[in-house]
Amino acid sequence: MAKQTELFPSAPKHLSPLKMRRDAEHKVWTENKAQLIARYLRYFVFITKHGAYIDGFAAPKDPSNPQSWAAKLVVESEPKFLRQFFWCELEPDRAKYLEELAASQPPVKPSRRHEVLVGDFNKSIDQILAGGVITDKTATFCLLDQYTCECEWATLEKLASHKAPGHNKIELFYFLAVGWMPRTLAGFTKNVDVPERCWGRDDWKSLQSLGPTKLQLKFEERFRKDLGYRNVYSFPIYEHDRGSGKQMFTMIHASDHDEAPRLMQRAYRNVMKPLESEEQLAFELGGKPPVMV
Repeated sequence: MAKQTELFPSAPKHLSPLKMRRDAEHKVWTENKAQLIARYLRYFVFITKHGAYIDGFAAPKDPSNPQSWAAKLVVESEPKFLRQFFWCELEPDRAKYLEELAASQPPVKPSRRHEVLVGDFNKSIDQILAGGVITDKTATFCLLDQYTCECEWATLEKLASHKAPGHNKIELFYFLAVGWMPRTLAGFTKNVDVPERCWGRDDWKSLQSLGPTKLQLKFEERFRKDLGYRNVYSFPIYEHDRGSGKQMFTMIHASDHDEAPRLMQRAYRNVMKPLESEEQLAFELGGKPPVMV
Protein backbone atom coordinates (compact mmCIF):
# COMPACT_ATOMS: atom_id res chain seq x y z
CA MET A 1 0.00 0.00 0.00
CA ALA A 2 1.28 3.45 -0.90
CA LYS A 3 2.22 5.75 1.95
CA GLN A 4 -0.72 7.87 3.08
CA THR A 5 -0.72 11.50 1.96
CA GLU A 6 -1.14 13.81 4.94
CA LEU A 7 -4.20 16.04 4.75
CA PHE A 8 -2.45 18.86 6.64
CA PRO A 9 1.25 18.05 6.15
CA SER A 10 2.70 21.38 7.29
CA ALA A 11 0.38 22.08 10.22
CA PRO A 12 1.86 21.94 13.72
CA LYS A 13 0.89 18.86 15.74
CA HIS A 14 -1.06 19.32 18.98
CA LEU A 15 -2.42 16.13 20.46
CA SER A 16 -3.78 17.35 23.80
CA PRO A 17 -7.58 17.07 24.23
CA LEU A 18 -9.62 19.73 22.49
CA LYS A 19 -11.43 22.10 24.84
CA MET A 20 -14.30 24.13 23.43
CA ARG A 21 -15.10 27.52 24.92
CA ARG A 22 -18.85 27.87 25.45
CA ASP A 23 -19.10 31.48 26.62
CA ALA A 24 -21.37 33.99 24.91
CA GLU A 25 -18.48 35.57 23.00
CA HIS A 26 -17.98 32.36 21.05
CA LYS A 27 -21.57 31.40 20.33
CA VAL A 28 -22.41 30.82 16.69
CA TRP A 29 -25.95 31.69 15.65
CA THR A 30 -28.06 29.92 13.05
CA GLU A 31 -27.65 32.81 10.61
CA ASN A 32 -23.86 32.43 10.80
CA LYS A 33 -23.51 28.70 10.20
CA ALA A 34 -22.85 29.12 6.47
CA GLN A 35 -20.00 31.53 7.27
CA LEU A 36 -18.67 28.95 9.72
CA ILE A 37 -18.53 26.31 7.01
CA ALA A 38 -16.86 28.66 4.53
CA ARG A 39 -14.37 29.84 7.15
CA TYR A 40 -13.28 26.32 7.99
CA LEU A 41 -12.95 25.37 4.32
CA ARG A 42 -10.74 28.38 3.76
CA TYR A 43 -8.35 26.91 6.31
CA PHE A 44 -8.87 23.45 4.78
CA VAL A 45 -7.80 24.46 1.26
CA PHE A 46 -5.06 26.78 2.48
CA ILE A 47 -3.31 23.68 3.77
CA THR A 48 -4.34 21.04 1.22
CA LYS A 49 -4.06 23.29 -1.90
CA HIS A 50 -6.76 21.14 -3.52
CA GLY A 51 -9.94 19.32 -2.64
CA ALA A 52 -13.45 18.15 -3.46
CA TYR A 53 -16.64 19.49 -1.88
CA ILE A 54 -19.85 17.46 -1.57
CA ASP A 55 -23.01 19.21 -0.38
CA GLY A 56 -25.83 16.77 0.23
CA PHE A 57 -28.62 19.34 0.73
CA ALA A 58 -27.17 22.23 -1.18
CA ALA A 59 -30.01 24.54 -2.19
CA PRO A 60 -30.37 27.71 -0.09
CA LYS A 61 -32.61 27.45 2.98
CA ASP A 62 -33.40 31.16 2.58
CA PRO A 63 -32.92 32.31 -1.04
CA SER A 64 -33.39 35.94 0.00
CA ASN A 65 -30.25 35.80 2.17
CA PRO A 66 -27.14 34.79 0.15
CA GLN A 67 -24.98 35.02 3.28
CA SER A 68 -26.86 32.04 4.72
CA TRP A 69 -26.12 29.83 1.70
CA ALA A 70 -23.07 27.64 2.31
CA ALA A 71 -22.67 26.43 -1.29
CA LYS A 72 -22.39 30.01 -2.56
CA LEU A 73 -19.98 31.16 0.15
CA VAL A 74 -17.73 28.14 -0.32
CA VAL A 75 -17.49 28.31 -4.11
CA GLU A 76 -16.75 32.06 -3.99
CA SER A 77 -14.19 31.78 -1.18
CA GLU A 78 -10.52 32.56 -1.78
CA PRO A 79 -8.13 30.96 -2.53
CA LYS A 80 -10.01 28.92 -5.14
CA PHE A 81 -8.23 25.64 -4.55
CA LEU A 82 -11.28 23.41 -4.34
CA ARG A 83 -11.49 21.72 -7.73
CA GLN A 84 -14.63 19.56 -7.69
CA PHE A 85 -18.07 20.58 -6.46
CA PHE A 86 -20.98 18.16 -6.15
CA TRP A 87 -24.21 19.97 -5.23
CA CYS A 88 -27.21 17.76 -4.51
CA GLU A 89 -30.86 18.75 -4.16
CA LEU A 90 -34.06 16.71 -4.06
CA GLU A 91 -36.49 19.29 -5.49
CA PRO A 92 -36.02 20.43 -9.12
CA ASP A 93 -37.47 23.88 -8.41
CA ARG A 94 -34.84 24.41 -5.71
CA ALA A 95 -32.03 22.89 -7.77
CA LYS A 96 -32.38 25.83 -10.18
CA TYR A 97 -30.50 27.98 -7.64
CA LEU A 98 -27.56 25.60 -7.87
CA GLU A 99 -27.64 25.55 -11.67
CA GLU A 100 -27.63 29.35 -11.71
CA LEU A 101 -24.75 29.38 -9.22
CA ALA A 102 -22.73 27.00 -11.38
CA ALA A 103 -23.41 29.03 -14.52
CA SER A 104 -22.32 32.25 -12.81
CA GLN A 105 -18.83 31.04 -11.90
CA PRO A 106 -15.98 32.72 -13.78
CA PRO A 107 -13.35 30.52 -15.47
CA VAL A 108 -10.24 29.86 -13.41
CA LYS A 109 -7.03 27.92 -13.94
CA PRO A 110 -6.75 25.10 -13.09
CA SER A 111 -10.35 24.55 -14.12
CA ARG A 112 -13.09 23.65 -11.68
CA ARG A 113 -15.96 21.20 -11.99
CA HIS A 114 -19.46 22.12 -10.77
CA GLU A 115 -21.96 19.27 -10.91
CA VAL A 116 -25.61 19.61 -9.85
CA LEU A 117 -27.36 16.33 -9.03
CA VAL A 118 -31.14 16.47 -8.74
CA GLY A 119 -32.71 13.72 -6.65
CA ASP A 120 -32.37 11.92 -3.34
CA PHE A 121 -28.86 12.54 -1.99
CA ASN A 122 -28.86 9.06 -0.46
CA LYS A 123 -28.90 7.73 -4.02
CA SER A 124 -26.87 10.47 -5.69
CA ILE A 125 -23.93 9.71 -3.41
CA ASP A 126 -23.47 6.38 -5.19
CA GLN A 127 -22.98 8.22 -8.49
CA ILE A 128 -20.53 10.67 -6.93
CA LEU A 129 -18.38 8.05 -5.26
CA ALA A 130 -18.40 5.73 -8.27
CA GLY A 131 -17.31 8.50 -10.65
CA GLY A 132 -13.60 8.10 -9.98
CA VAL A 133 -13.06 11.76 -9.08
CA ILE A 134 -12.62 11.21 -5.35
CA THR A 135 -9.59 9.01 -4.94
CA ASP A 136 -7.79 7.88 -1.80
CA LYS A 137 -5.56 10.97 -2.04
CA THR A 138 -8.29 13.54 -2.71
CA ALA A 139 -8.88 15.79 0.30
CA THR A 140 -12.68 15.67 0.46
CA PHE A 141 -15.22 17.47 2.60
CA CYS A 142 -18.93 16.63 2.79
CA LEU A 143 -21.56 18.98 4.20
CA LEU A 144 -24.79 17.39 5.46
CA ASP A 145 -26.99 20.36 6.36
CA GLN A 146 -30.25 18.44 6.69
CA TYR A 147 -33.46 19.52 8.40
CA THR A 148 -33.97 16.45 10.60
CA CYS A 149 -33.90 12.89 9.20
CA GLU A 150 -33.07 13.30 5.51
CA CYS A 151 -29.57 11.81 5.64
CA GLU A 152 -29.61 8.03 6.01
CA TRP A 153 -27.07 6.20 8.15
CA ALA A 154 -26.18 3.97 5.18
CA THR A 155 -25.08 7.14 3.35
CA LEU A 156 -22.71 8.01 6.19
CA GLU A 157 -21.31 4.49 5.99
CA LYS A 158 -20.67 4.90 2.25
CA LEU A 159 -18.85 8.19 2.83
CA ALA A 160 -16.79 6.86 5.74
CA SER A 161 -15.73 3.68 3.93
CA HIS A 162 -15.08 5.12 0.47
CA LYS A 163 -11.32 5.46 0.86
CA ALA A 164 -9.04 2.51 1.39
CA PRO A 165 -7.78 1.71 4.91
CA GLY A 166 -4.77 3.83 5.84
CA HIS A 167 -6.10 6.95 4.11
CA ASN A 168 -7.98 9.80 5.77
CA LYS A 169 -11.73 9.34 5.42
CA ILE A 170 -13.97 11.88 3.73
CA GLU A 171 -14.39 14.66 6.27
CA LEU A 172 -17.95 15.33 7.48
CA PHE A 173 -19.99 18.24 8.79
CA TYR A 174 -23.21 16.64 10.00
CA PHE A 175 -25.95 18.96 11.27
CA LEU A 176 -28.01 17.33 13.99
CA ALA A 177 -31.26 19.15 14.85
CA VAL A 178 -31.04 18.72 18.63
CA GLY A 179 -33.54 21.56 19.11
CA TRP A 180 -36.47 19.63 17.66
CA MET A 181 -35.36 16.13 16.64
CA PRO A 182 -36.85 14.31 19.67
CA ARG A 183 -40.22 16.01 19.04
CA THR A 184 -40.04 15.12 15.35
CA LEU A 185 -39.24 11.50 16.12
CA ALA A 186 -42.16 11.28 18.52
CA GLY A 187 -44.45 12.34 15.68
CA PHE A 188 -43.55 9.36 13.49
CA THR A 189 -46.56 7.07 13.83
CA LYS A 190 -46.44 6.32 10.10
CA ASN A 191 -43.52 6.02 7.71
CA VAL A 192 -41.37 4.77 10.59
CA ASP A 193 -38.85 3.57 8.04
CA VAL A 194 -37.69 7.21 7.72
CA PRO A 195 -36.23 7.60 11.24
CA GLU A 196 -35.00 4.01 11.16
CA ARG A 197 -32.97 4.71 8.01
CA CYS A 198 -31.68 7.94 9.55
CA TRP A 199 -30.46 6.22 12.73
CA GLY A 200 -29.56 3.01 10.92
CA ARG A 201 -31.08 0.81 13.62
CA ASP A 202 -34.54 -0.14 14.84
CA ASP A 203 -34.03 1.39 18.31
CA TRP A 204 -34.52 4.97 17.08
CA LYS A 205 -37.41 5.53 19.53
CA SER A 206 -34.85 5.56 22.35
CA LEU A 207 -33.68 8.97 21.04
CA GLN A 208 -37.07 10.63 21.71
CA SER A 209 -36.47 11.12 25.43
CA LEU A 210 -32.96 12.55 25.12
CA GLY A 211 -32.06 16.18 25.65
CA PRO A 212 -29.64 17.99 23.31
CA THR A 213 -26.46 16.92 25.12
CA LYS A 214 -27.30 13.23 25.41
CA LEU A 215 -28.60 13.14 21.83
CA GLN A 216 -25.38 14.70 20.61
CA LEU A 217 -23.27 12.23 22.60
CA LYS A 218 -25.21 9.27 21.16
CA PHE A 219 -24.43 10.38 17.61
CA GLU A 220 -20.82 11.20 18.45
CA GLU A 221 -20.33 7.72 19.88
CA ARG A 222 -21.60 6.08 16.69
CA PHE A 223 -19.43 8.32 14.49
CA ARG A 224 -16.41 7.06 16.41
CA LYS A 225 -17.31 3.41 16.96
CA ASP A 226 -19.47 2.53 13.96
CA LEU A 227 -18.07 4.87 11.30
CA GLY A 228 -14.51 4.70 12.62
CA TYR A 229 -13.62 8.41 12.67
CA ARG A 230 -10.65 9.20 14.88
CA ASN A 231 -11.71 12.75 15.79
CA VAL A 232 -15.36 13.60 16.42
CA TYR A 233 -16.36 16.89 18.04
CA SER A 234 -19.60 18.85 18.21
CA PHE A 235 -20.05 22.59 17.82
CA PRO A 236 -23.36 24.10 18.99
CA ILE A 237 -25.43 26.44 16.83
CA TYR A 238 -27.90 28.71 18.65
CA GLU A 239 -31.11 30.54 17.75
CA HIS A 240 -30.48 34.28 17.67
CA ASP A 241 -33.15 36.08 15.65
CA ARG A 242 -35.87 35.47 18.26
CA GLY A 243 -33.62 36.22 21.19
CA SER A 244 -34.13 32.82 22.85
CA GLY A 245 -30.50 31.70 22.76
CA LYS A 246 -31.76 28.12 22.45
CA GLN A 247 -29.45 25.56 20.92
CA MET A 248 -31.00 24.52 17.62
CA PHE A 249 -28.30 22.38 16.02
CA THR A 250 -25.09 20.72 16.86
CA MET A 251 -22.61 20.43 14.02
CA ILE A 252 -20.76 17.13 14.33
CA HIS A 253 -17.33 17.44 12.75
CA ALA A 254 -15.76 14.07 11.93
CA SER A 255 -12.22 13.81 10.63
CA ASP A 256 -9.29 11.42 10.71
CA HIS A 257 -6.67 14.16 10.94
CA ASP A 258 -5.59 15.28 14.40
CA GLU A 259 -5.23 18.95 13.46
CA ALA A 260 -8.63 19.33 11.76
CA PRO A 261 -10.62 19.82 15.01
CA ARG A 262 -8.33 22.69 16.01
CA LEU A 263 -8.83 24.40 12.68
CA MET A 264 -12.57 23.93 13.20
CA GLN A 265 -12.38 25.48 16.65
CA ARG A 266 -10.45 28.39 15.17
CA ALA A 267 -13.21 28.87 12.58
CA TYR A 268 -15.89 28.68 15.29
CA ARG A 269 -14.09 31.24 17.42
CA ASN A 270 -13.42 33.67 14.56
CA VAL A 271 -16.53 33.30 12.41
CA MET A 272 -17.77 36.85 13.02
CA LYS A 273 -14.34 38.46 12.78
CA PRO A 274 -12.67 39.81 9.61
CA LEU A 275 -10.95 37.20 7.47
CA GLU A 276 -7.26 36.71 8.11
CA SER A 277 -4.94 37.59 5.25
CA GLU A 278 -3.28 34.78 3.33
CA GLU A 279 0.07 35.98 4.67
CA GLN A 280 -1.21 35.73 8.24
CA LEU A 281 -2.50 32.21 7.66
CA ALA A 282 0.83 31.21 6.13
CA PHE A 283 2.61 32.46 9.24
CA GLU A 284 0.21 30.85 11.69
CA LEU A 285 -0.55 27.57 9.93
CA GLY A 286 2.84 27.02 8.31
CA GLY A 287 3.85 26.93 4.69
CA LYS A 288 3.82 29.64 2.04
CA PRO A 289 0.98 31.90 0.92
CA PRO A 290 -0.93 30.16 -1.92
CA VAL A 291 -0.33 31.57 -5.39
CA MET A 292 -2.92 31.12 -8.12
CA VAL A 293 -1.65 30.58 -11.66
